Amino acid sequence: MYLRIIYGFVAGYREHVQLSVEVTDIIIADAALTVAFALVFAGGIGSLTLSKFLYYIPIAFVAVSLSFILHEYMHKVVAQKFGAIAAFRRWDSGIAITLLSSLFGFLIGLPGATMIYTNSFTREEEGYVSLAGPLTNFAVFLAIFALGTVASSYFVLSHYIQVMISTTLFICVWLAFFNMLPIYPLDGSKVLRWNRGVYAVTMVVIFAFLYFVAGPAILPDLVFVLIIALVMSFAYRGIMRF
Repeated sequence: MYLRIIYGFVAGYREHVQLSVEVTDIIIADAALTVAFALVFAGGIGSLTLSKFLYYIPIAFVAVSLSFILHEYMHKVVAQKFGAIAAFRRWDSGIAITLLSSLFGFLIGLPGATMIYTNSFTREEEGYVSLAGPLTNFAVFLAIFALGTVASSYFVLSHYIQVMISTTLFICVWLAFFNMLPIYPLDGSKVLRWNRGVYAVTMVVIFAFLYFVAGPAILPDLVFVLIIALVMSFAYRGIMRF
């Protein structure tokens, strides 16, 4: 009996420590992405001023927290539904890449990911887990759009709030697009391997949402990035087969 009590105490303490590490990691990753997006929106190091950076920090924090944290959390929830062990872990080298790229006015967002430990996933289950993140971004996008539309019909929203809403919409879909690129280990590579039709429909929705938020000028850039990602994916598969 005493051994069971001790074992339960140790197991509970270990779970508490693991949860504390996970919360710390995702807070650090969220903070890094917030700073990175604020730097990008402020124009990068070429046109950066303190006032512009401070202007965008609250906007980036709201947008990133809603888009990034919920994205990663849903990966964890769905993975655990399939019996896997899952927890978010930051990647310090990726955080450095994220911050460094943002100084030059563009963003390579690699602050960390939900690590999933299992040896029993089917390709379909892996696809569902991977798709959970981008679908969460879609849900956040629709919720923010609906709330913004309703609020604007009853209140006069300040310019700052309007910028926050539009920025959150953009970051939601941008994160979905980046994660759906078919480059391993991003979500897109696993969804594409599972079901090409689901992958195609998801990308069409992403393109439609980004067209709605950013206009037609963004579409050529999206197509270019997607083509490069597909070429890299095919090359990677060829190397792995070799």
